Amino acid sequence: MFDLSGRVALVTGASRGIGRATAVALASRGAWVAVNYATNAEAAGETLAAVRAAGGDGELLPFDVSDAAAVTAAVEGLVQRKGPLSIAVANAGVNIDGLLLRAQEEDFDRMLATNVKGTLFLAKAAVRSMMKARHGRIIAVSSVVGAMGNAGQSMYAASKSALVGMMRSIAREYGSRGVTANVVSPGFVETDMTAGMSDDARKKLIEMTPAGRIGRPDDVAAAVVYLASNEAGWVTGQVLGVNGGLRM
Repeated sequence: MFDLSGRVALVTGASRGIGRATAVALASRGAWVAVNYATNAEAAGETLAAVRAAGGDGELLPFDVSDAAAVTAAVEGLVQRKGPLSIAVANAGVNIDGLLLRAQEEDFDRMLATNVKGTLFLAKAAVRSMMKARHGRIIAVSSVVGAMGNAGQSMYAASKSALVGMMRSIAREYGSRGVTANVVSPGFVETDMTAGMSDDARKKLIEMTPAGRIGRPDDVAAAVVYLASNEAGWVTGQVLGVNGGLRM
């Protein structure tokens, strides 16, 4: 099950955390993986090394997801080199916390540019190839915060909840062409974004989570692999929560 042999995948924000785990997981199932990053070439190189250690292969593909022209050029070049893009994972994201009364417009603009526009630009570029091949998987990485909210994260929650409506609309537009569009909604996961949590906050979060622990990047990557597979061919327009029961 979940054999991705021969599939070409692109994972944005793949230099660390969930993106890195996803790239490695897809490669372990046979996919050839383009590892996207914006600035941290060294960390992205480590991801590519991990992809190869998992028995797969791929390449580094640097571009800023908020730059529509750069996204289009990168995807078109990838398709020319490797053939149809089968799996597009929109993982790149920015999180800038702040209470509503302290919210800064420039911070909100930055999150919308990366989290929302970046996902739209990737989906738009990917779907051209997927339509022709009559097969494709578009997967957006959202957040449990987008569904349940969280104090100090109104801007981030808005950017992540927007992905649900986006993917459901894409699912309706391109389902007849063999393209699915879904959302993975992680809970709190051990990444750079959660590394700064206080011990007290971490303890309270674990107490709120029925599974009794904070998530790992591999937990989320496994959900992406499922949605990318043939076995999920009849799953589209859905939100798959990976949160240990924090939100049911």
